[in-house]
Amino acid sequence: MARKTRSQSKMFVLDTNVLMHDPSSLFRFEEHDVFLPMITLEELDDHKKGMTEVARNARQASRFLDEIVSGTPADIEKGFSLARRNHGSSGRLFLQTKNMNGDIPAALPTAKADNQIIGVVMYLQQEFAKRQVILVSKDINMRIKARALGFAAEDYFNDKVLEDTDLLYTGLKALPQDFWDTHGKGMESWQAGGHTYYRVRGPLCTGFQVNQFLYFEHDPDFHAIVHEVEGHTAVLQTIKDYAHQKNSVWGITARNREQNYALNMLMNPEVDFITLLGQAGTGKTLLTLASALTQTLDQKIYSEVIMTRVTVPVGEDIGFLPGSEEEKMAPWMGALEDNLDVLNKTDDEAGEWGRAATQDLIRSRVKIKSLNFMRGRTFLKKFLIIDEAQNLTPKQMKTLITRAGPGTKVVCMGNIAQIDTPYLTEGSSGLTYVVDRFKGWEHSGHITLMRGERSRLADHAAEVL
Repeated sequence: MARKTRSQSKMFVLDTNVLMHDPSSLFRFEEHDVFLPMITLEELDDHKKGMTEVARNARQASRFLDEIVSGTPADIEKGFSLARRNHGSSGRLFLQTKNMNGDIPAALPTAKADNQIIGVVMYLQQEFAKRQVILVSKDINMRIKARALGFAAEDYFNDKVLEDTDLLYTGLKALPQDFWDTHGKGMESWQAGGHTYYRVRGPLCTGFQVNQFLYFEHDPDFHAIVHEVEGHTAVLQTIKDYAHQKNSVWGITARNREQNYALNMLMNPEVDFITLLGQAGTGKTLLTLASALTQTLDQKIYSEVIMTRVTVPVGEDIGFLPGSEEEKMAPWMGALEDNLDVLNKTDDEAGEWGRAATQDLIRSRVKIKSLNFMRGRTFLKKFLIIDEAQNLTPKQMKTLITRAGPGTKVVCMGNIAQIDTPYLTEGSSGLTYVVDRFKGWEHSGHITLMRGERSRLADHAAEVL
């Protein structure tokens, strides 16, 4: 493919929030040029102090800029090459060197940083009439203002995993009625470890992911998980029925198909990383805690359960609340308390004293930690639960998951329709990111829980409100 000429390549003007969201965004525009207004550098400077994720990103963006600008003495008007870093970018970085107000309408006060950046876009579009100048911002109102004035404006898409979250991997797949007719020729079947295995061959096998659950709409008794995939051949394994009382986990049984699949993954020691998506009341926290307590207290696979969640208002400081780390986190952990109450009532034979003793035992094994102090830690043989994970950025998610040492299981759960963090969307949430990146790995699993099981009132409210 021929290298595009300067007039063909685009010029992207970056808003500060793009750099504070992803410092490496400087290198994500391939052969196109990047322009930074002076006000962007000023705002980066204003945000660099502190220990928040935003401050860290601002400092990293400044380091990248220092590296680019100080690398080679250049004529500033010609820009600085972005090609030196291993990101596949071949454009140039331009910095604002003179006053560029454009013809900003009187209705837009120039004292406001957003309007100054729009003024720069207007000036550049007049200066480079043959090139397309595009404003990149994660601020919706700023994009609306720019478009109202007739300029191109875009969100920063590079970290978006999916444009449409309806395409997100659900972890399960309905098989067509003629599946056995088309894939059953020369099928092998055997039993091992209480499971039945089927080796099937056919065109559908290429689309299977390892640890994906398969079912027939017309046959409620067949439920299988994809054990391995190789070309047009796949090995399917039947699963345990956790809907049956004899297989209950800490007194909890699966109430629907997806909950059954979730418990199969949560109780499987070979699966190290699990993501559970679902609306409020689908049972994410209850199923996870029930399996965590069973494997920690009864089966002794894990030494303790660690639960953490993003404290939005937003993952910043818990320091103003009185008490220790656990006590400061307590107001955020209502969901944990509610679910522990449910689990503690499942043992009818224990009586009041027995339940109180169990509750004390559970309290000693369930630890609540703040995300703020996770860096540099390693968890050995722990059952780590990350709640409200939709509010994490991909970078924060990486920081958390890489804490896992040998024998640790990590469960991330959340509802991507309920994101409280500014500048994060369903497509760019850390939860969406890990669901997409981990699919098909033999030691990870994902399930999207569909049906609410909280109460008829909660289900009706979810539908009509």
